[in-house]
Amino acid sequence: MSNSTLSVTMIKSKNGRLPSHKACIKGLGLRKINHSVVLEDTLEIRGMINKVSYMLKIREL
Repeated sequence: MSNSTLSVTMIKSKNGRLPSHKACIKGLGLRKINHSVVLEDTLEIRGMINKVSYMLKIREL
C-alpha cells in the first residue's frame, strides 16, 4: 500500500470547521481551496483523509 501515492486537493473551505478537522487539513499540508499535495498512501494519511473526505478530492497516482 505504501508504494503508491495520492494526489489530494482541498475543494471546500476550512472556515467554520471543527478544530480536529482543521488539524487534519494542516497535517495533510493543505492551505487553501484548490491547493493540491502528493502524499504517500499510508494508513495514517488514509485516516486523516477519511476524517475530512467531504472537503477533499482524492486521486490515485
